[in-house]
Amino acid sequence: MAAPSSPPVSRSEPAVVSPAARQRRKQSRPQELLAAALELFVEKGFAATRTEEVAARAGVSKGTLYLYYPSKQDLFKAVVRECLVAQIHEAAALSAQHQGPVAELLGQVLQAWWQRVGQSTAGGIAKIMVAEARNFPELAAFYTEEVILPIQALLVGLIERGVARGEFRPVPVEATVHVLIGPILHMILYQHSFAACACGGPTIEPAAVLEVQLDLMLRGLLAPAVAGPT
Repeated sequence: MAAPSSPPVSRSEPAVVSPAARQRRKQSRPQELLAAALELFVEKGFAATRTEEVAARAGVSKGTLYLYYPSKQDLFKAVVRECLVAQIHEAAALSAQHQGPVAELLGQVLQAWWQRVGQSTAGGIAKIMVAEARNFPELAAFYTEEVILPIQALLVGLIERGVARGEFRPVPVEATVHVLIGPILHMILYQHSFAACACGGPTIEPAAVLEVQLDLMLRGLLAPAVAGPT
């Protein structure tokens, strides 16, 4: 008597990826690489991050990464442009369109920078530059050209506009810009250093600090006629 035949083994066919899906994946790959690179740069610093780690986190080969970004420096520059330079351009566009009081606009710009950069992983880029600029002068020059100087120019323009309109009293403009930037930069650096390692340092409530800073700065900038009687 013949043995009963075994049932056929079911073999699953490999999933077929449509050309449209492959194209969408290809289009999203630069963003996936930049997101992976940002995370690793902030976690480990620029010098300690290896491109193969970025590729692995993004789920691609190292060769694929180099198709989009030929070097780690190019990758870092792309991260800076995506996370910071784009925000500066948005702030500049907002400033160009704003028709109301300059003090209101200045507050919006600083709050937007904190919300979109300071509270996000992108804020860690500032810590990287402070820590590693001296060892990577080319990146320091790039960051100065594309981030520091445009931010300074934007804020200088806003203060000068306020003075010209009679809203702000005459002040040393460039020094005032540093006073505006200082507290936000301090909070970003603290958030990505002491606060990140839970070492028992002082608690910083960024929203409260930013509110106090804007209150003090904007009241201090207002011309007497705008500020009203004390």
